[in-house]
Amino acid sequence: MLYFQSPDQNFLLRQGDCLHILPSLNHKFNMIFADPPYFLSNNGLTVKNGIIQSVNKGDWDSSLSVDDIDKFTYDWLLMAREVLADNGTIWISGTHHNIFTLGKTLEQLGFKILNMITWEKPNPPPNFSCRYFTYSTEWIIWARKYPKIPHYFDYQLMKKLNSDKQMKDVWRLPAVQSWEKQQGKHPTQKPLGLLSRIILASTQKDDLILDPFAGSATTGIAAHLLDRKFVGIEQEAEFLTLAKRRFLAINEDAKIIIKQKIREQISLI
Repeated sequence: MLYFQSPDQNFLLRQGDCLHILPSLNHKFNMIFADPPYFLSNNGLTVKNGIIQSVNKGDWDSSLSVDDIDKFTYDWLLMAREVLADNGTIWISGTHHNIFTLGKTLEQLGFKILNMITWEKPNPPPNFSCRYFTYSTEWIIWARKYPKIPHYFDYQLMKKLNSDKQMKDVWRLPAVQSWEKQQGKHPTQKPLGLLSRIILASTQKDDLILDPFAGSATTGIAAHLLDRKFVGIEQEAEFLTLAKRRFLAINEDAKIIIKQKIREQISLI
């Protein structure tokens, strides 16, 4: 179901389960970014901003069996592959809880894994149990659809952003900043700086980008700011409301300010 479409039709949100919507899409996308559920809402505890809080994020993240997670991963990746352009690439965010399943499934489906980006967070939350090392990273797999069909990569721009040195696969970028939450919060929101670097690295202006787990549409906001086209799929009404609110809040003056803040973030090394 269509939830929201910008006047120029370059920013589109669809409401529903991506497993139902992906087969109905008629477009071929140049890039897909996905931050699928980690299925970690198991009534555990964590620490955020110095406060002990529940890890539960919602029914959409409820714990599943290993077999169910494997099937879900295979099904959505298979459908995503069908709508990806032959020379397109996919980026998938994860942690140790799901990244190995994602990597295995990508190879089963014929993708070629290009990089495993390590996103290092400068100020991660402390480890609550004090029984193992503090988690300070997330991983992002970058893969192309076919092993032998070349993909787009703006090598020169990435080198320029990295003080004219080849950019490595470890990115030290800040987590979501307070100014990114002015319209509301999402429990697994990704920073605009991270998505902007990904989009700049692997797409060109006017390219079409898909996010099958759009959340608060950080992928779409970054795509809009960088003159790309976007389709997002999200089943939770509250997140769609937040995503629409975030998009509508970006007027021409706001664009200038946000772009400057993003520029400062993505040049960090």
